[in-house]
Amino acid sequence: MATGTATALVVVDLQNDFCTGPVATARFPGDPTVLDRVTEGSLRAVAEARRRGVEVLFVRFLGDPVHQGPAWRSRDERRGRPAKCLEGSRGAEFHRVSPAPGERVFTKRACFDAFLADGFEEHLRARGIGHLVLAGLFADVCVDSTARTAFQKGHHITLLADCTTSLHLPYEQVLGFARRLYGARTLSWEDPEAWASPEQRREERPCPVSGR
Repeated sequence: MATGTATALVVVDLQNDFCTGPVATARFPGDPTVLDRVTEGSLRAVAEARRRGVEVLFVRFLGDPVHQGPAWRSRDERRGRPAKCLEGSRGAEFHRVSPAPGERVFTKRACFDAFLADGFEEHLRARGIGHLVLAGLFADVCVDSTARTAFQKGHHITLLADCTTSLHLPYEQVLGFARRLYGARTLSWEDPEAWASPEQRREERPCPVSGR
């Protein structure tokens, strides 16, 4: 279970095949400018986290068939969908953002949940990170999968509502679901509360004075 009060910004799958170009626009059912807004918001969130001294963690997806399980391959074959974010391809590269020296990158191999990436959970535990601020794509797929596991492992969750969007479900419903099921806060990257761990806030509250 999560221990510690530190905060980390987790940037999920901000990669070319999800953000820009023919692969991204063919998959995304809405206005493609929404993806641009997600990218811009995430870039600002990364800059704000660095300014505040909040650790930034990057998660990337690799979809090579060699990494896919039988059910994953069967699903893609039925839908006629080619693999995305192939290792070494431009599609797998980060879109408009680069990890700074010393910032960790964790790789998911044909899976949604960042906790399935080698070393991710161990890193959170070692760094005493109990509060995850989530940005990236998509709020109803990989961001949700990561938030769900994080909640079950005891982490507080803040979902940056201007730094993500949904792929399959209405976005406001996705945000409401995260609030209800995971107790997530859905805030803007500009809100100072987004960067404050609820545990830290609890510790900072003054104790009631007896006798009054």
